[in-house]
Amino acid sequence: MKRFLPRTLFARMVLVLLGGLIVAQFLSFAVHWRERGEFVMRSAGLNSAERVAEIIKLLDATPREERARIVGVLNSPPLRISLAAVEGAVETAPEQAEEAAQYEALLKEVLGEGYPLKVGVTEAMRRGGPGFGRMHGFDNGGGMPGGGRRPFAVLSFVVQTQLHDGTAVTFDARRPQDTQNWPLRMLISLSVLLAVVCAVTLLATRWVTRPLKTLAAAAEELGNDLKRPPLDEGGPLEVGRAARAFNAMQAKLDALISDRTRIFSAMSHDLKTPITRLRLRTEMLDDPILREKFTQDLKEMEDMVGAALDFMRGLDSSEPAQPVDIMALIESIAADAREVGGAVEIAGAASAPFTGHAQALKRCLTNLVDNAVKYGNRASIAVEDGAHALRICVRDAGPGIPAAELARVFEPFYRVEASRNRATGGNGLGLTIARNVARAHGGELVLRNRAEGGLEAELTLPRRG
Repeated sequence: MKRFLPRTLFARMVLVLLGGLIVAQFLSFAVHWRERGEFVMRSAGLNSAERVAEIIKLLDATPREERARIVGVLNSPPLRISLAAVEGAVETAPEQAEEAAQYEALLKEVLGEGYPLKVGVTEAMRRGGPGFGRMHGFDNGGGMPGGGRRPFAVLSFVVQTQLHDGTAVTFDARRPQDTQNWPLRMLISLSVLLAVVCAVTLLATRWVTRPLKTLAAAAEELGNDLKRPPLDEGGPLEVGRAARAFNAMQAKLDALISDRTRIFSAMSHDLKTPITRLRLRTEMLDDPILREKFTQDLKEMEDMVGAALDFMRGLDSSEPAQPVDIMALIESIAADAREVGGAVEIAGAASAPFTGHAQALKRCLTNLVDNAVKYGNRASIAVEDGAHALRICVRDAGPGIPAAELARVFEPFYRVEASRNRATGGNGLGLTIARNVARAHGGELVLRNRAEGGLEAELTLPRRG
């Protein structure tokens, strides 16, 4: 059942509100249609019963020889009159039994109890059976020229009674045609009302859910830019409180990240001074083997300090975003790698500059290319540009990474066991920095082992239109 429900709050609110309104409209129409039918039935039946009663009284007061002339004058649709009793003409379908009883009650109410009555109701035009009029040599309106039928049913009230002198009289009274038709005016009114209510519901739902959509968009953007403008705290009370809480959270996160960045940057920067002093003192050592060991350790310390500074800069989004020529950036990184003996190939091209932080992107791509050259013998860079995203894949020809380690290598200072040696070096921050840069641009960095061997680092950067 849940899979058929809309996923957005706006769509669910519209579904509930419009569904309830439509059901209410249909129920209202059904009640109105029933009440209208009862009212029209009673009104039409009362008028017909009054006319039949008046004719019965008139015929009863008229001499027998004059009655045929009076019947000839009054015998016209929708009322047919015959001075005879018709066997089997007074028939009532089970579904019209209640209407027959109501019509008989109306006749007795108007006519009194002095006349015996037999009342029947049929749907002559729909059923197509022989109508009362055809039994007596005239068309009672149940058919059309050429034997055709009307596209609707008309109820026929057949009444038989006897005058005080024993003369039988039979009436065929048809309900007026317009009482059977659909109430077009009411349907048009309900349709217009429903359209207006639907439009108001859509506007109201959009107005109510817009702050939530804004809050969700701000939460998504917060991960990429802690310096984003604060939310507007106006609007309804609940929305204002949520916006104020979100702005307070953003300010605290920004202050926390800024404080941590400044502390670690200061510590990393201050460590350079004692490291430099130690390097100078190392140069004064007489033992060349010991001097070489100290020099190597100090170099590793310097690399770790530099990597820590790069990591802190990667968390700092103070660098302004600007159009970056990705191909020129990649060519520069490849040239630097080739100068130190690395094998780098480039395929594909970016169709347009990418708007981002140039130095951060350079650190990200440099780390990926350096890893490919250092651990995979060579780097193959493939660039694919699209309308919605820029995709850069850095592939190598190395042994790859165990599947269980693919996620862990992004953790700060974590290194695969094979790289923990002095020959390859590595401080465990390169991939962490690269992924932070990717996510700061709204993208992602994914590592996967290639089927043909080697590791592939896929950097995806979304293009914002």
